[in-house]
Amino acid sequence: MIQYLSMSNEQTHPLHSTDKNIIDSLMVKEKPSDLDFINLARLINRYGNFPGETEIKNDMEKILNFWKITKNDLFSKTRDIWSKSFRPSNTNKDLVGSGFDTSN
Repeated sequence: MIQYLSMSNEQTHPLHSTDKNIIDSLMVKEKPSDLDFINLARLINRYGNFPGETEIKNDMEKILNFWKITKNDLFSKTRDIWSKSFRPSNTNKDLVGSGFDTSN
């Protein structure tokens, strides 16, 4: 497991509370749905280079281990999910900040 070290300039992400609720719900999913895989992948992308949020980053690693999937396998799986015309339901509460709810 990758342990993210605390940094003196660690920041809190503006979507921390929303994302933490999603992370907490994913941590107990024994059989993740397509939306669960999508949510974990997008959160990994969101926090990957973010300077802070050590707890969330460590929780995401725990979820990968719990689901017995690597990050590369997760991203491959989500690409496959999207390629099969997966579309989230009309409620975008679980997709805050994903780009799904933006308009041109």
